[in-house]
Amino acid sequence: MPKMKTKSGAKKRFKVSASGRIKRGQAFKRHILTKKTTKRIRQLRGMTEVHASDKAMVRSMMPYA
Repeated sequence: MPKMKTKSGAKKRFKVSASGRIKRGQAFKRHILTKKTTKRIRQLRGMTEVHASDKAMVRSMMPYA
């Protein structure tokens, strides 16, 4: 049986923590930032956890993570 490949897009977008949680970056912080408040932009910093309903899909894209 050949090895399964990791989806390169998923590899760039998701990180798996030591405890097995999947982290992702926040959306809505790339462009059109002038109309967004400073508070809103500040709260979009950092990583957040992938929703429970999406975890199985992300895990299938990253079989060895």
